[in-house]
Amino acid sequence: MAATDVLRPWHRLPAAAAAALRPELPDLAREIIAAIRVEVPAYARPLEGPFGRGLTAGVEEALRQFLDGIEAGGRTPRSRVYVDLGRGEVRSGRSLEALLSAYRVGARVAWRRFSAAGVAAGLPPATLYELAESIFAYIDELSAKSAEGYALEQSATAGERRAQRQRLVRLLVRDPPADPHDVEEVAHAAEWRLPATLAALALPLDESPRVLPRLPAEAIAETIGDVVCVLVPDPERSGRRAQLAEAVGARHHAALGPPVLWGEAALSLARARAVLALAAEGTIPARGVIDARDHAAALLLRADRRLAAELVCARLAPLDALPAGARARLTATLAAWLAAQGRPQAVAEQLHVHPQTVRYRLGRLRDLLGDALDDPQARFELELALRASAGI
Repeated sequence: MAATDVLRPWHRLPAAAAAALRPELPDLAREIIAAIRVEVPAYARPLEGPFGRGLTAGVEEALRQFLDGIEAGGRTPRSRVYVDLGRGEVRSGRSLEALLSAYRVGARVAWRRFSAAGVAAGLPPATLYELAESIFAYIDELSAKSAEGYALEQSATAGERRAQRQRLVRLLVRDPPADPHDVEEVAHAAEWRLPATLAALALPLDESPRVLPRLPAEAIAETIGDVVCVLVPDPERSGRRAQLAEAVGARHHAALGPPVLWGEAALSLARARAVLALAAEGTIPARGVIDARDHAAALLLRADRRLAAELVCARLAPLDALPAGARARLTATLAAWLAAQGRPQAVAEQLHVHPQTVRYRLGRLRDLLGDALDDPQARFELELALRASAGI
């Protein structure tokens, strides 16, 4: 016995069985369709348009191929109608279970009518038993074909949706901005609700394979230049920051731009990319989610490097003539003194030196910088110059 005969027991039925059953086909097809519409809620609708044609063609094709297989006594060509029926369920928004339920209803109705016809035709009991096994094995095969089509269509749909979402990211971060109507149209095709606000998360290319699968499901991503841009909807929603932190983890890093209206996504991405560049330079720590709002001063200085260099030169030039070691000590003391708002004891604790050492160094700074330590505007410029010098 061939292996296919074990899998398809209808190949073992005598051709006389097909001859006895074929006259039942027209009425049986109508009876199966009526039963399906009653017993399967998803199909309880008028037989109109593509739905009606598809259901009728599927039932008639199934019955005809079953009997053709009996008469052929071997493998017969299989139509793609059952794969296409599975695909159609995805397009119609129905679950696969509705179609499989219809198959089970059809098998039961077919067995009831075929068995009666077989008895009337004098088919022996052994043939009727084989017929019962054949009907349900045949339905199992059709179900598998439709499940294959369902999976194929799901995959194709997911691929199309992913492509549309990638296109949407490119549209949203375009500078100058894309036409809002175009954005809304692509968002609809991508099945992505345009949020009131969003933020851009910039990922280094080598970090993205590990981070992307862990991001919130509603985030959409696309490679933009040398980074992967992830648009995160509702970035200030409760728990959202924790989601991003968990996805990125402590061993990787990404930069988060400020929350903006969706029409200003390009601005959020620009800030995120600038922060990512600061991290790559070592100006700020490259760890976890780096929020652009926490580094506004560094971004401001980075925006005009020439101006920042001029500020460093104007305010810190008096220290340039010192030996490297002395310059480093005085620079550290100046930074600590500005941060501590002029409290020598706090400076001493931060630098782990004696307060007298701090007072000595402050005296040296006053000699070099003049009255700049006593002028609010000059102190502000000194602090900016120190920050700028760290990034130049």
